[in-house]
Amino acid sequence: MKVSRRNLLGAAAIAATAQSKSWSPTLGILCNFSEANVRFAKEQGFTSIGLFAHLKTTLDLSSPPAQQRIDQVQRSVKASGLRLSVIGCHQPNHIAPDAAERARANEIFVRAIELAGALGVPYVGSVSGKIPGMALERQVDEIVRVYNEKYFPACQKHRVRILWEPWVGGPNVATGPVGFEALFKGFGASPYVGLQFDPSHLAWQMIDPVQAARDFADKIYDVHLKDTEIRWPILRRVGVQPLNNEQWWRFRLPGSGGIDWRGFFTVLQDAGYQGALNIEHEDAFYYPNYEGENFTESFKNGFIVAQRFLRQYVQA
Repeated sequence: MKVSRRNLLGAAAIAATAQSKSWSPTLGILCNFSEANVRFAKEQGFTSIGLFAHLKTTLDLSSPPAQQRIDQVQRSVKASGLRLSVIGCHQPNHIAPDAAERARANEIFVRAIELAGALGVPYVGSVSGKIPGMALERQVDEIVRVYNEKYFPACQKHRVRILWEPWVGGPNVATGPVGFEALFKGFGASPYVGLQFDPSHLAWQMIDPVQAARDFADKIYDVHLKDTEIRWPILRRVGVQPLNNEQWWRFRLPGSGGIDWRGFFTVLQDAGYQGALNIEHEDAFYYPNYEGENFTESFKNGFIVAQRFLRQYVQA
């Protein structure tokens, strides 16, 4: 083949395009902390980890027990070489109608932001807060006011961003595109909020997670990898309001449900997403999940099964 200047320039352009599209997110797991769980993630070849904070009361981070725990987490994660990408604190209702409940929730969540800062973690996964029965616009106004007053000074000090997960089970209006849009409009260009994108929560709501990811790609800072199986034989027989508590959908490991993972990862690649992709394992076929703080062997097998499936899309 004759090599011309045009051929060389064409090859260079293709190489430059390929380099600009380079995609290297981290593939990891989401879990409760234990040294054994961190060790499993490292030995299995994962490159990131997300941890649940489980803060139900206020916590003095300067107290000896708290500082010992923080030191333990830092030592364990640093020794593993894993990227600690996020901590989760999804319990508090940031705008609870009851004043005492709201005050407790706000104080707990400020501690979560401080904990993230102490651990060097850039994101805290949470829910937006919710006042049942109130118009969405008024709820958003209250969420914006509370966040600006209670949370953003701590976010600025500790360099932490609050991410909303579209979890319907919590006090949350960030459960899909309508809520996302209203919140981001309310917060404007704030650097302290974004999305913790979990496609499984959208799938069972009959919201297309791929299109939602495409529409809000620039707001996605952390990703949970979890699938949803729609149990069509049950759904077609009893509908979305089944009798006898028949469950027409259930969470599964990636690849065991109906989510279009090829399409989803293509959206992330096109957007240049380079954050963490952490498997959130809620697949009951591999339960029980923990013995004390540590994974059971069956639960570990679930992570391994998911990893094998995901390797066709994510090499990190």
